[in-house]
Amino acid sequence: MTDARIELLLEFMDQACAGPAWHGPSLLGSLRGVTAEAAMRRPAPGRHNVWELALHAAYWKYVVRRRLTRDETLEFPRSPSNWPAPPAVPTDAAWKADRALLKREYLLLREVVARFPVNQLSRRGWRSRWTNLQHIEGIASHDLYHCGQIQLVKKLTAV
Repeated sequence: MTDARIELLLEFMDQACAGPAWHGPSLLGSLRGVTAEAAMRRPAPGRHNVWELALHAAYWKYVVRRRLTRDETLEFPRSPSNWPAPPAVPTDAAWKADRALLKREYLLLREVVARFPVNQLSRRGWRSRWTNLQHIEGIASHDLYHCGQIQLVKKLTAV
């Protein structure tokens, strides 16, 4: 049986990333219906596009999973770190693959959190100044923050 605190953290993560949520779209929901061409549009020169924001969110799920598991063998499949670059030639297949990467990283992190020992929540995260609890709460907040950015970028770049 899962501890109520872990269940609550999973609920926060689910609402933020996969939905449904009363506040509006989740991170994955904000990407629904976005084409590869639309995902590459920038609201202004030097600003992030939807594709970059999706990859950034996937990367940080990986980081939190790595910190919670303390597994230095884990590697993120895209580079550079933090803001992985979209492909030079954006295709619908590549966009679908990167959305799947985001979903996969979410599900992998969710599995780790579901099994996470409650007595380790207040422990400092591996190679971090933040606690494990702060990492889990933070990744849900991170998703909501970037979901809002994605919704705004979609409005600003609509053709």
